[in-house]
Amino acid sequence: MSQSYNRGLIEDFGRWKEFSAGMWAWIFHKFTGWMLIGYLFTHIAVLSTSISAAGESTAVIEAQNDIYTTTLQGLEGLFLIRLLEIGLLAVAVFHILNGLRLLMVDLGIGLESQDKSFYASLILTGAITVASVPTFLTGVGI
Repeated sequence: MSQSYNRGLIEDFGRWKEFSAGMWAWIFHKFTGWMLIGYLFTHIAVLSTSISAAGESTAVIEAQNDIYTTTLQGLEGLFLIRLLEIGLLAVAVFHILNGLRLLMVDLGIGLESQDKSFYASLILTGAITVASVPTFLTGVGI
């Protein structure tokens, strides 16, 4: 007969302090994956609602007065959208770098230095994101 173990509230809420780098890498990889899937569906929804420009005449499209162009220009002018784009970049870069790290681990390369490679992917993600902030924020009226 098996015995049950009462894990209590400490197990439910305080265990995150004990997580190793590998567990955090797994959590962040799953989180960034779900964020990218959410962005994909949001992106498709926004584009599909503004795609009615395809049915308009070419003169309207060339004059950039169609719904598609005005929707995208309106979104690009919002500071919040620019911040969300920076967040999307950070999510995508980390997901890519961590995926490459996992590929190397699966191939047997760097098995003994998984923690260091995880921290390196975090630092590289931060550096790429911070370096790209001026590019994303140019032309936005804050």
